[in-house]
Amino acid sequence: MLGKFFEGRRKALYAVVIIVTYMVTTFFFMPYQNAVNAVTYSYGSKGSVVREIQTRLKRWGYYNAAVDGIYGYRTFTAVKAFQKKNGLKVDGVTGTQTLKALGINTGTASGGSKTTAANTTSDQNVMLLARVINGEARGEPYEGQVAVGAVVLNRTRDSRFPNTIAGVVYQPGAFTAIVDGQIHAEMQQTSINAARDALNGWDPSGGAVFYYNPAKTTNKWIWSRPVIKVIGKHKFCK
Repeated sequence: MLGKFFEGRRKALYAVVIIVTYMVTTFFFMPYQNAVNAVTYSYGSKGSVVREIQTRLKRWGYYNAAVDGIYGYRTFTAVKAFQKKNGLKVDGVTGTQTLKALGINTGTASGGSKTTAANTTSDQNVMLLARVINGEARGEPYEGQVAVGAVVLNRTRDSRFPNTIAGVVYQPGAFTAIVDGQIHAEMQQTSINAARDALNGWDPSGGAVFYYNPAKTTNKWIWSRPVIKVIGKHKFCK
């Protein structure tokens, strides 16, 4: 009986040791594991992801050096400018949030995504802007589609217009696509891509707040606006 008692105590003690060891290991090493899983790109990093970061920053006007896949000073300062523009932590390091804002998926993320009000609003803005682009500029060169999206965003920063995307889009008579129902046309993926590029800061319009198709417009006033750029069939103006 006494032998069985000590044997039981020994097994119980062994179980306690295993549990304590697991808890200590988890406490001390889980943060390290999470840090390993959180991929970041910073000064000195190299590779295809860095090249993609540079490509997107260059497309949107933040980066003006060679796309060489090397995270140097110019990439660092371009990332900081992008982060400041998009309300991110300005540290020049391309971590999870900056990669997400750039639209780059490295395939290292794990687990589910958390839905927040900010994420929902962001998605709604992308789709609304995409619908305007789709209704106003499908069939136009991709640069011209992004430019139409940029005009909407430029208006939100101009005191003459509403300060939200929805306010600009639904301002009475602002866009033909609202009037003729083309905003509900079958969505094209390029329109969604163009909306995201415009929201990420690419402005091929050169800061325009108006555009028109000379072959279709009946508005004589619009012809008086100074033209900044012509892309496809649209003239973009101040």
